[in-house]
Amino acid sequence: LLLSVELKKQLSCSIRLNNVGDEFVAFKVKTTAPKRYCVRPNAGVIQPRGTCDVAFTMQAQREAPADFQCKDKFMILSVVATEQTTVDDIQSKMFTKEDSQGICDIKLKVVYLPGDSAPSPAASKEPLAGKQAQQD
Repeated sequence: LLLSVELKKQLSCSIRLNNVGDEFVAFKVKTTAPKRYCVRPNAGVIQPRGTCDVAFTMQAQREAPADFQCKDKFMILSVVATEQTTVDDIQSKMFTKEDSQGICDIKLKVVYLPGDSAPSPAASKEPLAGKQAQQD
């Protein structure tokens, strides 16, 4: 994820999750810095051949990051779900190897850009749940 850093301003970017398969897919977004970012929605169910836009918002920063280096990361976990699965049904245990097979994860690194650069999502076509979904 590319974020254009401006002091004392919230920064946002978004990605679109595409389910290219014929089954429902549940997803959950995790981060290494939960107090610094707000992710909406941070979990959801995508219908077959459906999409979901996920917004990433970084809280306002009081000082510039050293050398524009960032160690923050996000992980999008996904798994095939049933038609009856709702957002309220999504729990972390769905994404543990002991409780679920076919878990797919995509890792996204945060990259800071100088304040005059426009933010945009990192491009990737990795599958989200097997061959069920992909990220634009």
